[in-house]
Amino acid sequence: MAVSGFEGFEKRLELQFSGDDPATGGLGFRRLRFESLEKVLHAVQCTVVSAVANHYFDSYVLSESSLFVYPNKIIIKTCGTTQLLKSIRPLLIYAADLGLTLSGCRYTRGNFIFPKSQPYPHTNFREEISFLEANLPNSLIYRNATVMANQWHVFTASDHVINHVSAEFYTIEVCMTELDPVLARKFFRRPGDGNSGDVAGKEMTAITGIGDINPNSIICDFAFDPCGYSMNGIENDRYSTIHVTPEDGYSYASFEWVGSGYGVGDDLGEVLKKVAQVFRPATMTVAITGGGGEEWTHVKSAVEHVGLRCRSCSADEFPAAGRVVFQTFSTRRK
Repeated sequence: MAVSGFEGFEKRLELQFSGDDPATGGLGFRRLRFESLEKVLHAVQCTVVSAVANHYFDSYVLSESSLFVYPNKIIIKTCGTTQLLKSIRPLLIYAADLGLTLSGCRYTRGNFIFPKSQPYPHTNFREEISFLEANLPNSLIYRNATVMANQWHVFTASDHVINHVSAEFYTIEVCMTELDPVLARKFFRRPGDGNSGDVAGKEMTAITGIGDINPNSIICDFAFDPCGYSMNGIENDRYSTIHVTPEDGYSYASFEWVGSGYGVGDDLGEVLKKVAQVFRPATMTVAITGGGGEEWTHVKSAVEHVGLRCRSCSADEFPAAGRVVFQTFSTRRK
């Protein structure tokens, strides 16, 4: 918990691995015992509150955001004053025990609402880069770091160059602030409701319209007391996740989704329209990584109907991640 309020903006770490042995059933990192995952999360300073899995991956809702475990990929997204990058060292040790080798790393985050409350190694981006450089193997020779539009921090590293034009999937990361106060109130628990976090979470999913954003997903949701909400949605080998900090003065919500390059205009546009309607934020940023490179062109028309206007758009090429396009939207000029 930050001194001035809870830090909604997440830090996101994605680690890619190679070397999975088919003789072990192709489970890779999914063979890691839950107790080992708990040790990693203890280093980060968060815990598991709910979970769901399918044939492709394991999904965990955390006390501070989300964890996704694929056979060859780990994605951890944490908010508050968590020390996310401290997960790297134990994860690499466990990977070696499983016969896996790190082949890629991507770290992203927005600007913190309460930057002075962040602990080491997250006090500033330069410190985060130094920590990453010191803990990643030298085999990841293709590296790049930048801050896009003075807001979106990106660090990537890989042992090979990624061709974004041929990438089938893309990741979209949406950050929203100044949520509509009436809609934000839906993410507060009723005093003395007597419900568990899981039951209260399902109620919030239903009354807010979140369940309609991607109706084909299996949703694992959780409501915090007295307020706050998290959900992970899983659909085949893809996921979506939403996290909400609804308090007045520093309200925040995030949405992340893995989309396919096929039919992107219809899929992405419809999804973003629903997200914008659920929260009606005064400011929204949208970062799209990978894909065929044209997904970003569908964002503007999707969110305009809630009064958001595009204020900036920037793009950069990352050898380890492909193209990243970052757009900012607001209801008024800041």
